[in-house]
Amino acid sequence: MSFTLATWNINSVRLREELVLKLLSEEAPDVLCLQECKSPVDKIPLEGFQALGYNHIVARGQKGYNGVAIISRLPMVEAGAEDYASLGHARHIAGRLENGVTIHNHYVPAGGDVPDRAVNDKFGNKLDYLTEMRDAFHADKPSKSILVGDLNIAPREDDVWSHKKLLKVVSHTPIEVEHFGEVMDAGGWSDVTRNDIPDGLLYSWWSYRARDWDAADKGRRLDHVWATPDIASAGHSSRIVRTARGWEKPSDHAPVFATFDL
Repeated sequence: MSFTLATWNINSVRLREELVLKLLSEEAPDVLCLQECKSPVDKIPLEGFQALGYNHIVARGQKGYNGVAIISRLPMVEAGAEDYASLGHARHIAGRLENGVTIHNHYVPAGGDVPDRAVNDKFGNKLDYLTEMRDAFHADKPSKSILVGDLNIAPREDDVWSHKKLLKVVSHTPIEVEHFGEVMDAGGWSDVTRNDIPDGLLYSWWSYRARDWDAADKGRRLDHVWATPDIASAGHSSRIVRTARGWEKPSDHAPVFATFDL
């Protein structure tokens, strides 16, 4: 079985329903994981997705904030949802395909603007969320699993437009990168995107603040596709659909794709 998966922080699934439909029509992933849906589950606009053959969904939602969903044209059942750091936020949902692969979709807290938990509770929440992810993977080693989402950390020097200038900017600080690495190590996760594209600058997010985001190209790779060691070698054909960042009224994130032969 071969299937293609995409992950995308959509920044409101209701506001950007047409963009989701455009991606599904033009790129046709078998599974699409969305973050920051900003919608209760019963308000997610499913009709258009279903018309394109995406008849399966698992989701967690809340009004106006956060929210995660996995829509699929492959049969899928819900496989749990975690509330790491006990924030009461809709930040994780898991779905299991018929081939036994579990897909975890995460929206890790952004962490606010100041990288100091003593003065910024949001940064503390982010570190706590990552710590609980790490501990959960230590306690229950995942297998035959894929983890995707907006993890809100660009870990490598070539995952940001300027390593030196962003060392004190939330998403690329050493303590965040350290926590990110501990989560990966705890689950034995493999970075599928960088396995496929090992070298060079690679971004999935560009700020709305840039007058011309494309020309300035001050991006960060905040969106990730991981796999457990037992299936990591089955992942291939990774790519970031950068053009989606230039669509009308876009999300500030671009979709990240990978294909798995399982």
